[in-house]
Amino acid sequence: MPSDSKAKKVATKGKKRGTCQKNETRASPPKRPRRAAAHVDFREKPVEVIDESSLIESKKEQVVDELLAVRLTEGQENGRPNRRLTDFIVHDEDFAPQYLEMIEVSDMFLSGVILPLDDCIGEGKAKRVRCEGSERIEEWDISGYEDGSPVIWLSTNIADYHCLKPASSYRKFYDLFFEKARACIEVYKKLSKSAGGNPDLTLDELVAGLVRSFSSSKCFSGVSSIKDFVISQGEFIYNQLKGLDETSKNNELRFSEMPVLLALRDKSQKRNLVIEPTVDVKKTKLDPLSGSAGTVDEDEDAKLARLLQQEEFWGSMKQKKRKGSSSMANAIYIKVHERDIADDYPLPAYYKQTVEETDEYIAIDSDDVINPDDLPRKLLHNWSLYDSDLRMMSLELLPMRPCEDIDITIFGSGMMTEDDGGGFCIEDDLNQSSSGSEVEMGLPIFLSAIKEWMIEFGSSMVFVSIRTDMAWYRLGKPSTQYAPWFKTVLKTAKLGISIISLLKEQSRVSKLSYAEALKKVSEFKKDHVSYISSEVAAVERFTVVHGQILLQLFDEFPDVNIKRSAFATGLTNKMEQRKHIKWVGNKKLILQKSQTNLNPQANMGPVVSKRKAMQATATRLINRIWGEYYSNYSPEDLQEETTEKVKGEHEDEEQEDNEEDAEEEPLIVSEEVQKPSPISMKVRSHDRKLEVRWEGNSVDKTLLGEPIYSRAIVHGEVIAPGGSVMVDESDDFPAIYFVEYMFETSDGTKMFHGRMMQHGAETVLGNASNEREVFLTNSCTNYSLQDIKQPVVVEIRKMPWGHNFRKQNINADRLDRERAEERKKKGLPLEYYCRSLYWPEKGAFFCLPSAEMGLGSGDCNSCKIREAEEANDKFKVNSSGTGFVLGGIQYSLHDFVYVQSENFVRRKEAGTFKGGRNVGLEAYVVCELVEINVEKETRQTSERSTQIKVRRFFRPEDISSEKAYCSDIREIYYSEETHILPVEVIEGKCEVKKKTDLPACSGTTVLDHIFFCERLYDPSNGSLRQLPANIKLSYSRMGDNSDVASRKRKGKGKEGDNDVEVEKPREESQGNCLATLDIFAGCGGLSEGLRQAGVSMTKWAIEYEEPAGEAFRLNHPESLVFVNNCNVILKAVMEKCGDADDCISTAEAAELAAALGENVINDLPLPGQVEFINGGPPCQGFSGMNRFNHSTWSKVQCEMILAFLSFADYFRPKYFLLENVRNFVSFNKGQTFRLTLASLLEMGYQVRFGILEAGTFGVSQSRKRAFIWAASPEEVLPEWPEPMYVFGGPELKVSLSRNSYYAAARSTAGGAPFRAVTVRDTIGELPAVANGASKATLEYANDPESWYQKQIRGNMAALTDHISKEMNELNLIRCKRIPKRPGADWRDLPEETVALSNGQKADLIPWCLPNTAARHNQWKGLFGRLDWEGNFPTSITDPQPMGKVGLCFHPDQDRIVTVRECARSQGFPDSYQFCGNIISKHRQIGNAVPPPLAYALGRKLKEALNSKRAR
Repeated sequence: MPSDSKAKKVATKGKKRGTCQKNETRASPPKRPRRAAAHVDFREKPVEVIDESSLIESKKEQVVDELLAVRLTEGQENGRPNRRLTDFIVHDEDFAPQYLEMIEVSDMFLSGVILPLDDCIGEGKAKRVRCEGSERIEEWDISGYEDGSPVIWLSTNIADYHCLKPASSYRKFYDLFFEKARACIEVYKKLSKSAGGNPDLTLDELVAGLVRSFSSSKCFSGVSSIKDFVISQGEFIYNQLKGLDETSKNNELRFSEMPVLLALRDKSQKRNLVIEPTVDVKKTKLDPLSGSAGTVDEDEDAKLARLLQQEEFWGSMKQKKRKGSSSMANAIYIKVHERDIADDYPLPAYYKQTVEETDEYIAIDSDDVINPDDLPRKLLHNWSLYDSDLRMMSLELLPMRPCEDIDITIFGSGMMTEDDGGGFCIEDDLNQSSSGSEVEMGLPIFLSAIKEWMIEFGSSMVFVSIRTDMAWYRLGKPSTQYAPWFKTVLKTAKLGISIISLLKEQSRVSKLSYAEALKKVSEFKKDHVSYISSEVAAVERFTVVHGQILLQLFDEFPDVNIKRSAFATGLTNKMEQRKHIKWVGNKKLILQKSQTNLNPQANMGPVVSKRKAMQATATRLINRIWGEYYSNYSPEDLQEETTEKVKGEHEDEEQEDNEEDAEEEPLIVSEEVQKPSPISMKVRSHDRKLEVRWEGNSVDKTLLGEPIYSRAIVHGEVIAPGGSVMVDESDDFPAIYFVEYMFETSDGTKMFHGRMMQHGAETVLGNASNEREVFLTNSCTNYSLQDIKQPVVVEIRKMPWGHNFRKQNINADRLDRERAEERKKKGLPLEYYCRSLYWPEKGAFFCLPSAEMGLGSGDCNSCKIREAEEANDKFKVNSSGTGFVLGGIQYSLHDFVYVQSENFVRRKEAGTFKGGRNVGLEAYVVCELVEINVEKETRQTSERSTQIKVRRFFRPEDISSEKAYCSDIREIYYSEETHILPVEVIEGKCEVKKKTDLPACSGTTVLDHIFFCERLYDPSNGSLRQLPANIKLSYSRMGDNSDVASRKRKGKGKEGDNDVEVEKPREESQGNCLATLDIFAGCGGLSEGLRQAGVSMTKWAIEYEEPAGEAFRLNHPESLVFVNNCNVILKAVMEKCGDADDCISTAEAAELAAALGENVINDLPLPGQVEFINGGPPCQGFSGMNRFNHSTWSKVQCEMILAFLSFADYFRPKYFLLENVRNFVSFNKGQTFRLTLASLLEMGYQVRFGILEAGTFGVSQSRKRAFIWAASPEEVLPEWPEPMYVFGGPELKVSLSRNSYYAAARSTAGGAPFRAVTVRDTIGELPAVANGASKATLEYANDPESWYQKQIRGNMAALTDHISKEMNELNLIRCKRIPKRPGADWRDLPEETVALSNGQKADLIPWCLPNTAARHNQWKGLFGRLDWEGNFPTSITDPQPMGKVGLCFHPDQDRIVTVRECARSQGFPDSYQFCGNIISKHRQIGNAVPPPLAYALGRKLKEALNSKRAR
């Protein structure tokens, strides 16, 4: 029976209505099972009447036929009989149980107990009659949509049966089908307006709602399994609800047309598994869980195969058996009644939603978790708790342990972020709501039911955590409206801490009784943090009614004497005397999902947010690209593309990174990664005899003398160079090749030489690509013309460039897409287009080399590139033995080369903690090439047969760290020490010059491979003296700055190893600089570095935060700074230019744009004026929210990346640079990154992507950043800068496709031209300041000591911003007790109690840290000290000892690092100014791009510009 007909009949009033009337006579005998058919006279047999109270198995001879059973249970009815059916089985003619859906393909029957539809039956009629073997079941049906619960009907020719309960032996066949029917009902309720539903739900919202509805089912092990089930049944659900359209009488939107149902169906179809039956039937795509097949030709064997697969998957979804500790299961906890605590809480109030909130089931991407400790850990700011009526509720009403039969349900809402390790200080003002940054960066969510909560505490820090079935949430500050309800909980926690402190002061804990403790509490002064009342009775009442909190604090305290103290015992007795209700605790380590918990927020419509991010202003092009993607794809579709993190990354890497890295989502890199294959040439030939002939004579010959032809006829089609063909290959995508030339081999085989054209989905773009776009590659192949399947239309597309052609190109693109859509509707072949060369080994898309393509001359540009690479890889010694070529680099005697330090005696071992990750890592050893020795016995020289004699030059760090500190980083020392080494140890080439000939430095980073030598070092006695006059060094010639291919050896396929490093004057006139627009400019770190490189002049900057914008103005006075929302600025620009019709924006943005002053409007940049756009758009929906993977289009529209790309689209500058956090490439399963690339390519740009480590460019800080370069088709795409400084860490890889990756730069952990910059290099000479230092300007007091200090200080006479955040008294004491040695942190604190100035005693070690260390990586680095010889951790926006990066104490001084020290760690010169308060200044620095990194990028941009000018 076709699936569509299953839902055509719907019983709305409880009865099943069919199309035929009751009929006792039939023209032909009905189809019956064998045993029933044997009893043709069964009507004469005795009938067994079954009483309601019992059910007795029928004997064979006591069966009744279906017709008699229906008569015996007849009631007050008209028309077709309707009966209830229980204890039933659906079986075949041999009485073997079968799946209910097998009715569709085979004869099935039912046996069971038949009951009347209601209790009104005729006189003498039986209440229950067993029937064994009915007539053939004709169909099944589902009803109950209006009533909200599924009703399954089975129909024979005699009656319709409402299925109540299957026989126990049949449950495993029936339960899955019932859950499928239930899913249909639940979807109906969610989407039907008549049932109170919303047909405009997104797929994510629908699935989340179904998860909540099914959470009470014991058939599922958790949220993930419910999601899988719902998606797998999408097509089944769609078909059932589509059937309702035929009987619907209202004007509601038809189910078959609802976008959410169509999306659910499509997702289900994509998710289907393909199972091919072993029997000889038509191949059918089958889904192990869905209720439908890929074709209507599914026969009995295929149907059974699918249903068996369903059962197998269904079994795997069922809830696991619970195992727990019986000894812990019966623990008793006291239940708090609301009336007992009402006096300590405000009058009833209700939660008011102020921002659109996301369902927790959508926001948390959680697998099924059995142990609550394994749940994700999040932080909740600006939160509130409430019941199902939205009434504010206290946490105290919930148990502090998971308990059975909880009779109250409490939900929550708040701003979710990643857990940063911070806490809630008990001295903080509760009336102050969460900070703006916490609100801005968080994701507004509403929680499912809270199952338990807990308090962890130290002397000055309180951790309150709540748990749902999805995650643990540590609570930050509550919302302003909820703060009064949290005040009492916090007050009780403070009281508990104070009482524990009182007990610890006693010589014997038992001496202080419950009554005596109460008396001491009543003696607290009113300004005491734990003051309750001066009356003992009032104190006793408070402790008893809030005793649950106090007892939990005592129970968790590690001191056994405190746990068993007289106070704890006395409090327990007092609570029992008040006859508190007790709960039986359930401490099993499993999640209990025994009830449905529906947050009322799930059913509320969207609200107008008071703090909601403005929807991005976007051009129509960007809006179309991103909008079409989100209408066709969901992040869940990408899960198969995302695999495990790259092996080999350092275990502690996540610990040293900042908010985007500390608990980062793995980069989208395959588990078994392989480097992209080098440019390849294959030869393919198939023995296929088809019509192939040349048309015309030979026009030329190949280098091998083979004749070249310009035209061929293949299968009747004309093939010519410059065309494209499809060949026979078994890939997922048809193999398309661009024909370069055609030739005939000596044996008469007709061949063509082609370059592969890769489908967009096979590139890094993945499913963000256009299905019609292909990309030329450098993979070339010889194919027989016999292998051609057919010619393919591939348009080599080249669009006119520039902002003036935007509209023309948009219209042409629209017409092209309409034409393609029309062809698709007509079923015509797909026509492709190609506009870019994809070069994965370089991580880039380039313009097509049109002038070198399809010439038909026997030349292939890809072959030339491959041959050049092969030539570079060949080792060759010249005939005179005075030089050789290695890795494409020419070396001669007396050249200076790099050699890894491991070939010499190592000085020290590497450090083992995150702040000292560079300790022990060494720069390359600079050597002079003295001799070249080749083994005479070898016939052919090779790297293995060649040795070199080198003279070693020493560095200052080879002598001592003190010497390194006070020396120029470019200085080396001559020595008489020589070594014989294999030639293959050479890492590259460098230069040694006189100090006076060194190029001038701009900033603190060195990007040239140039050193100077003025002294001689004797390693035997450690002496260092001026270089004697008799030693004549062969200095490199002035200006001999050949490209890095002559300095740096390539061979590892990393971009940047063969970059050109041409020394040019650092400062250029503004006329030679690009007119730049900096968006999301911050304080200007990116603009500063680019300015230093002499390539960019920032004429305009846009920054939303006033302090950062003011800082930009101060440091870049030549710039026009717009302190405004970039959405408003873009809207204003497009309005000014008369392009409002191309601008998609909110009314708010339009209103604010219209309100801009005339001066601002006049200063706005215009298309044609802006040559370079750069910036780092925040990704609020993903940054710090890496587990939020289900972003819908409505939320994506608020992402600033859309506005940023729209600036590029509208202005069409020559160059575009995007900077973002490292995990930008993996946010949202990588789709944000891929769509960004796709958008830039759609505009016509050349694009390059990669990840760089700032520490390898001369800053003493780990800071990984993702970058995307874009260059117009008329410009040269910049290369990546070469990493120059040693820095610990792996290669930073971006996944491409097919288990390949790209690394923009090599790891320098094994060596680099220069040593790592240390903390001492960076801040060692700065004057000492105290905790909380606030003097804005100081004297330096000391001269600069290190080369870095000299460069960064510049000409500054006074030191600014050497100010430090003030710690509270306890944290200052802790800081003073942290040892002043590398790697010291909170774990080095002694287990002592200290007295504070207010008389309170406190533990030095925060109690919460050791008790939670196991699940927080030992809290490594908290209260940590920097290492003079190590590096800074990633700079963050708010350094604090208990923050995400707790390694923030000065190496020698007892304070947090100052603003200026943080600025130096980022590479900001001392002249750079910051604005606002100390928090704002730290925020500006923490959000900035390190200027040295920006400088390195700017140098490469300048080289690109110069290379174009030199053409």
